[in-house]
Amino acid sequence: MIDGDFMKINVNNIYKKFGDNVVLDNVNVSFESGKIYGLVGRNGSGKSVFLKILCGFYKPNSGNVLFDNYDYIDNNKYPTMLRALVEKPQFFPELSGFTNLKILAEIQKKIGEDQINYALDIVNLKEEKNKKVYKYSLGMKQKLGIAQAIMENPDIIVLDEPFNGIERDSVNKIKNYLLKLKKEDKLIIISTHIKEDIIDLADSIYEFDSGKINEVKIV
Repeated sequence: MIDGDFMKINVNNIYKKFGDNVVLDNVNVSFESGKIYGLVGRNGSGKSVFLKILCGFYKPNSGNVLFDNYDYIDNNKYPTMLRALVEKPQFFPELSGFTNLKILAEIQKKIGEDQINYALDIVNLKEEKNKKVYKYSLGMKQKLGIAQAIMENPDIIVLDEPFNGIERDSVNKIKNYLLKLKKEDKLIIISTHIKEDIIDLADSIYEFDSGKINEVKIV
């Protein structure tokens, strides 16, 4: 498999528990390029654990996640074409937002300062890019987390409760950008406990409840 060429993710019979607590109970779902997927459910319903397995951060007790039939977890690798914001974003608090993103960009050296500034502009954070992160509000940290997820133009974008604490104008701007990426055949997965946050974005919505996942009708 060549990174960037895949079109489909298949999640097959994923089972995950911590101690005696079953978090995901034989979850099956498929995602494909050119679509936006919503994952909804109350806090603690398993959404974040599911996303961490998808990203390769957790290993399931059984089942697999195949990216065009390739199992990254089984091969002890991370899907390099995927970028994610899962739970609370963590940054170096004494450094500026821009410097934090520049450090992350140095890992794979795919982009320069122009692309970083573009991502900051998309999330309406460009004017605060030189402010130290410890001075950022919750919403600003969320914006920075979204910026790091989109700045390298990945084929897959995973966002966990991305709009938490972000003002409406910025949310609308980010949503319009995600819709643009969808037209470019990106695969986007967004989790939230508020279905109304993604009803205008998602092609399909799946609800997590008691470790199970079910597709819900979009009205």
